[in-house]
Amino acid sequence: MEKKRTWKDSGLWDFWVQFRKNRLALFGLALLCIIILFAVFAPIIAPEGYDKQDLTKRFLTPSREHLMGTDNFGRDIFARIIYGARISLVIGLGSMMISVCIGMILGAISGYYGGYLDQVIMRIMDIFLSIPQLILAIAIAAALGGGIGNLILAVSLSSIPRYARILRGSVLQAVSQEYVEAAKAGGASDFRILLKHIIPNCLGPIIVQATLGVGVSILSAASLSFIGMGIAPPKPEWGSMLSVGRTYIRDYPHITLFPGLAIAITIFALNVVGDGLRDAFDPKQRR
Repeated sequence: MEKKRTWKDSGLWDFWVQFRKNRLALFGLALLCIIILFAVFAPIIAPEGYDKQDLTKRFLTPSREHLMGTDNFGRDIFARIIYGARISLVIGLGSMMISVCIGMILGAISGYYGGYLDQVIMRIMDIFLSIPQLILAIAIAAALGGGIGNLILAVSLSSIPRYARILRGSVLQAVSQEYVEAAKAGGASDFRILLKHIIPNCLGPIIVQATLGVGVSILSAASLSFIGMGIAPPKPEWGSMLSVGRTYIRDYPHITLFPGLAIAITIFALNVVGDGLRDAFDPKQRR
């Protein structure tokens, strides 16, 4: 009787075994889980909300009542930080998903068909890559205007070339493999070959880059909000909180300290998780 396969018999278990060897990546994953939990349960953790004002409690320093103090309107900074995590994570994940989907389509088409189509797509990507990502995001945000949707679009469009080039390189290596030749000989369509055979075998580098890309997107969104081109107050976006707090940084540094730490900790967690994923996907690291 054939033995039933379990999760431990799959490649996912080998991947997890390799990933958990990286202690720093596990620490980053734990941090990321905590940030996500705070964002999901923000109404329970901070039931007073992020916009409750009390002008008699302006500029309070951190205390038991207000863990991170209060801002210039007497609003609790801790509540605004955890509600801001919702906005930052939505922007980071949303922009990453859009840029990955579009970049994968362009990269797959370019790498699989090659020729003139490849040249046209890659030259367009080169034009985008020649412009610094933040500058390109600023230009797009200036044209589209503020708001979460436009900010996601601005950040995602500036990230597409990176994913397109990564997948194109992986597809160029995969098209010469025997399993692709066998699929062609079997009469499989180009769409089926790309979707079922090539792209699943090229997802490793994309997943790693996507994890790092979420952090880049969060930082880009915070930068746009900091200069007044992203999420406008009173929404508790971390970049806009930094922008408002810089006026009072000399006398009340805690107003800018905690939003800055939130950005730094989130991006640190995403980066070390991305490094752990990169090592776990690398067959040279497996013994």
